[in-house]
Amino acid sequence: MLDQETTLITPALLATGQTYSEFREMTVRLVEENKTTGPNQSESYLNYTKMNLQRMNRWDKTIKVSPELEKLVASISSPQVWLVISEAWCGDGAQTIPFMAKLAALNPMINLRILMRDENPELMDAYLTEGARSIPILIALSGDLSKELFVWGPRPQFLQNRLKAYKLDPQNITSKEFSDGTHLWYARDKNKAIAEELTPLIAETI
Repeated sequence: MLDQETTLITPALLATGQTYSEFREMTVRLVEENKTTGPNQSESYLNYTKMNLQRMNRWDKTIKVSPELEKLVASISSPQVWLVISEAWCGDGAQTIPFMAKLAALNPMINLRILMRDENPELMDAYLTEGARSIPILIALSGDLSKELFVWGPRPQFLQNRLKAYKLDPQNITSKEFSDGTHLWYARDKNKAIAEELTPLIAETI
């Protein structure tokens, strides 16, 4: 099955993507220069980027993949492309992309690349979440880019439901308090939710 969206993802577009290492190195440079990706260079977005670098540093040192999921990923025998749409300032990206990268590193058949949302509006608009350009989005494709295997994102389902509820009724919780609660949840969850959600999606590709 050739999905309409995959016609947007060409070898030329993929070549503009970054590896996780390159994305990390770019984020380090941006923090040193007091900049971030995208057009919004506000103080808050600069601070998000600095915090995200710390989050990625922490996850890179502490992520653990279960033996079951490690075995599943290792069993992928045909080339796959894992294309992630994100930005350096994206908090959910900093919490989840390190785990995606850890999985991709387990099997040379997986080619993970990261594209910036605001540099690729046409692609982003093909993967909206309830009409919003929410990120990160992970698009798994066959190695020749002809078939979409699965899509995940922009955050674990629990957090997506929590955000929906907050938008309907903030219950006097400030946006900062809500954001702090989100990142506390990520710290306590230790990638269990994303692992549980990705496992059946990966299994279907084998």
